[in-house]
Amino acid sequence: MTLNLVPSQYRNVSVADGPAALDEESLRAFLVGRPVYRRTRYVVARQGGASAVVEVSKESEVPLFSPVVEMSVLARADETAFVDAPETDTAVPTQMARVAARQAPGARCVVVRGRYGHVSFILDPAPIRIEVVEVVPPWPPKLADQLSRVLELAEDLPPVELVPRLVDLDALAATRPAEHYLFPCRAGQPTAGEPARVAAKVSYLDEIPERAPWTLVGCARSRSIHDWFYGDDVPVVDMCPRRLAGTGSGPVITKCCLLEDRVSQEAGLVVVPWGASLAQILEGLRLALTAGRSADPVPR
Repeated sequence: MTLNLVPSQYRNVSVADGPAALDEESLRAFLVGRPVYRRTRYVVARQGGASAVVEVSKESEVPLFSPVVEMSVLARADETAFVDAPETDTAVPTQMARVAARQAPGARCVVVRGRYGHVSFILDPAPIRIEVVEVVPPWPPKLADQLSRVLELAEDLPPVELVPRLVDLDALAATRPAEHYLFPCRAGQPTAGEPARVAAKVSYLDEIPERAPWTLVGCARSRSIHDWFYGDDVPVVDMCPRRLAGTGSGPVITKCCLLEDRVSQEAGLVVVPWGASLAQILEGLRLALTAGRSADPVPR
């Protein structure tokens, strides 16, 4: 059984009013010998409110139309749901899997009439779960948001379900109570009128404040910057997502500021640079979805 089958192109799918019965014998009699467009590989046969999905083989792909010489039923009418989802791009597997889960969770095959009126289907949807380890704020969590944005356009990736594991910096700082905390920067801090992040004085390392008896909430890079400017030891709460990630039951994506210009993988953990581009996010997704790549340790 092939999971997550989504046709690669809109033109591979034809929709036809089917025979009175959508059983295999009736579909075979209806389709074999019938001319279809040369790019057609799948036919969604409809009768009333019912649909069945069939894969066809043609006599030739050279002429514009060619007769069907063989067919196989991929999904019977009792296994198939037809849904309207006008905001869904039917070429994007992640979008198709999301619609299937929301609008027809019990169906083995979901035919979707989506954006631009295009019709396609997803057969045996089983999105691949990828855990995303991220520290917050900022909101929305940047890495999870970037991954979502890339997946919304990823026609050549299988459907993915992102599972965010968010580590709140307030709660993390509270594991080492202090009267004064030093955070790396103001990014993601509350705006005027919003509640303070922690019930203590807060300074920001990127502003190079006058030295005070603070606790640094940061990572290895933050400690190096602190050493550069202040040259003394400091209590630290480690906020590196790479170190907080540990291991998961499946692929895990996180980020690390020690990576500046590349994406890394080690034992199921994919790490992108802290300021990763969308191209690097896509590379990280591909690594997370590909088994058996050689390990590439993150610098420590």
